[in-house]
Amino acid sequence: MKNALMAGVAGLALVAGGALAQVNEDAPQGGEMVVTYQDDVATLDPAIGYDWQNWSMIKSLFDGLMGYEPGTTTLRNELAASHAISGDGMTHTFVLKDGIKFHNGREITAEDVKYSLDRVTNPETRSPGAGFFGMIAGFDTWNAGEGEGLSGVEVLDDKTVRITLARPDATFSHVMALNFASIVPREAVEASGEDFGREPVGSGAFRLTDWTPGQQLVFERFGDYHRAGVPKLDRVTFDIGLDPTVALLRLQSGEADVPGDGIPPAQFLQVMNNPAQAENVVEGGQLHTGYITLNTRMAPFDNVDVRRAVNMAINKARIVQMINGRAVPANQPLPPTMPGYADDYEGYAFDPEAARALLAKAGHADGFTTELYVMNVDPNPRIAQAIQQDLAEIGVTAEIRSLAQSNVIAAGGEADQAPMIWSGGMAWIADFPDPSNFYGPILGCAGAVPGGWNWSWYCNEEIDARASAADAMADPAKTAEREAAWRSIYVDIMEDAPWVPVFNEQRFTLVSGNVAGDDSLFVDPVHIPVNYDYIHAATGE
Repeated sequence: MKNALMAGVAGLALVAGGALAQVNEDAPQGGEMVVTYQDDVATLDPAIGYDWQNWSMIKSLFDGLMGYEPGTTTLRNELAASHAISGDGMTHTFVLKDGIKFHNGREITAEDVKYSLDRVTNPETRSPGAGFFGMIAGFDTWNAGEGEGLSGVEVLDDKTVRITLARPDATFSHVMALNFASIVPREAVEASGEDFGREPVGSGAFRLTDWTPGQQLVFERFGDYHRAGVPKLDRVTFDIGLDPTVALLRLQSGEADVPGDGIPPAQFLQVMNNPAQAENVVEGGQLHTGYITLNTRMAPFDNVDVRRAVNMAINKARIVQMINGRAVPANQPLPPTMPGYADDYEGYAFDPEAARALLAKAGHADGFTTELYVMNVDPNPRIAQAIQQDLAEIGVTAEIRSLAQSNVIAAGGEADQAPMIWSGGMAWIADFPDPSNFYGPILGCAGAVPGGWNWSWYCNEEIDARASAADAMADPAKTAEREAAWRSIYVDIMEDAPWVPVFNEQRFTLVSGNVAGDDSLFVDPVHIPVNYDYIHAATGE
């Protein structure tokens, strides 16, 4: 999923199966937390929202059949009381918990599960996450606008849903824990229509009680939540429209608790060199790659030599220095700690002279003019300027278009609008610790659709078939073979050069003394960036 650069920073620590967060069950109920952001929230519809800012908000408003233990990527049943898997891995049967309710007071039934999965995969919904569900029987037909929903999702009774897969898939249980698999009430969606993202009704630990566009959102505790004692806080307030530097000052003065856009890079060393502030900095690992997309459907980036030349032109080490060394240069889509990472792959070396030669071979000896889109939160515009300077060295003139996050996302989702995008602020962090997650939404054919997140509009059908075959290796005995398959896939993608992988980040965030909880809740691997459900007031620590 997408993240905000240095915003605390949206990451998946590779902790699957690791120690659980130390949740303070005895912490008192009550209190509130204030989180700041510069830009307004684009949407709170779980079928649509897919960025750093709204991901954790949506997770606190909605639940799916599956979820994760706090602070980890360890799966658990959420709205499901049980999850039975057939011996061949092709059939998954979920039985719902008793008494689970939506925020409107209605009890959740199996029909709601069927409706929600049909909705997210309906092409009319234009969900960027639809492709995640491609393993479910009937997806291809339904996604093409034919038939009436996913034939593989069957309601057996009010409490029971059976999901039949078209092929084995090693990622299915994780997919059912994604925001996109959240259960929504049909009546609320139909009543709100296109405004459901502004008027969300879910079954999560919090419910939305106020949204003043451009100013504030207020979440309040849902009293009928299905997990006793959750959430601890009564309220989470999101203050919108604050420059990250102003937000930091508000936190330092006790007026905010978490700066959603993170520690401003210009103030990072100042914060770290102040012992009183440094002790409130939380650091965590993440499965992240920041990259430049090259739109393969727009000239001249429809020429692979041009794309390779741009890869050779970018001085990644200099960009890492610009962010205080909080990353390492990247040479492939996968981060180094992800299974399937190719340790022996050297990538494209920084070589402006070779880049100029490739441009000449491609018919652009005199260079060309293009546009580079970037999110307008620091340090992203400065990084874009560094990229602009590197491109100028090989004769490429790049006009920077610095826009709000939602505008950059919208541009990337149109096939002919954004020739290049620096992903910072929206770069990729794994939704779950599996190499396939860096492919489908952002490099696969399923993501190269209007409104999708494959902003390079790269679609290699041969690689798509290999990716499907790799995910079909659901037998744990084939883990090594599956990782090798993904390793080969990403090396071959880099031959096509639809991206310039730039760096892999480490995540830092700052927390006030007013709220408390295990560090992993503030750098939560799936409630990105923050697990609001389990944080509590500092009183009683």
